[in-house]
Amino acid sequence: MSTDALIMAAGSGTRMEGALPKQYRHLGGKSVLARAVDALASHPSIDQVRVVIGKDQEEMARAALGERDVGEWIIGGDSRSQSVRNGLAAVRADRVLIHDAARPFCPLPVIDRLLSALDEHGAATPALASVDTLARRHGDRVGGTIDRDAIVRVQTPQAFRADLLRKAYAAHEGEPTDEAQVARAFGVDVALVEGDPMLEKLTTAEDFARAERMMAARTTTRVGMGFDVHAFAGSGPVRLGGLDITHDKGLSGHSDADVLLHALTDAILGAVAMGDIGDHFPPSDPQWKGADSEQFLRHAATLAAEAGGIIEHLDATIICEAPRIGPHRDAMRGNIARMLELDEGQVSVKATTSERLGFTGRKEGIACQAVATLRMEMK
Repeated sequence: MSTDALIMAAGSGTRMEGALPKQYRHLGGKSVLARAVDALASHPSIDQVRVVIGKDQEEMARAALGERDVGEWIIGGDSRSQSVRNGLAAVRADRVLIHDAARPFCPLPVIDRLLSALDEHGAATPALASVDTLARRHGDRVGGTIDRDAIVRVQTPQAFRADLLRKAYAAHEGEPTDEAQVARAFGVDVALVEGDPMLEKLTTAEDFARAERMMAARTTTRVGMGFDVHAFAGSGPVRLGGLDITHDKGLSGHSDADVLLHALTDAILGAVAMGDIGDHFPPSDPQWKGADSEQFLRHAATLAAEAGGIIEHLDATIICEAPRIGPHRDAMRGNIARMLELDEGQVSVKATTSERLGFTGRKEGIACQAVATLRMEMK
């Protein structure tokens, strides 16, 4: 049977500090929403992941997801119930998983258990047993305890036979807190499968801090090196770090010959073992003739992020006799930081000469070497 996944991302995140809803915030270098999408899209039985967003959230969603294929945006309603209804209207699959965007980590075995349960049940939800003593509250005092063996903590994604869930919503009134309640009220048999602590929901600032600590424990450091050379040719200026630097000669190259950005691009690609700039932007391809090298650098950073990489620091050394780099270093650093959405303190640009030795010493061109340090999620 075909299977679609709906990720509910229409909330405003009112319990979090700041104006940006929690699903669009970054966690370990990637948005919470992107992590949720990637987790579900990586399961071989899920044919399509769709996202339900709030009104006027298209720009935030596009920035959060980049080039990920989620089809057309589904606009949610004023309530979760209406948002789910809108999402279901776009689903054409036999089975549907409905997931909270605020649960960015979804282990694939949980999805396996959910889909297996649908072979015999109309719906299934992951749940965790309570390990704490549960008690009723009487004001500021403890009341009687509750049998914790009869209590579970329900999580998402929840899985349904899509036709049954549509019928259940058509007959349902009120505002449920999850879809399993709607299905159960309609008489659908909802199976419980083993959940996972990784599915904890991000609600407060402390939840985000906890998730960041967890991410840090699951990362390793990767280092990539880049090197590039371009000869002087024609009239100036020289393009370096995305800036035009006054000089009597320019640099020869198929693109804009920005030796600094080219070296940084290769360094980032090297850190994630994704080849070099020529693999992604062949100089034999006419579409890159005269191209702005900023797009090369951004592309490398996007590939790194999609692979789970977080750029921690960039360090580059420009090697030339002229032009003088010192007066422009801070502007270059700021420009590179802007391109990659980094703090300026994460970008270092230095310059040296080759003591008049070699082609740079003879003022025949400029060389640049770069190192990129990334934090990578361990697979």
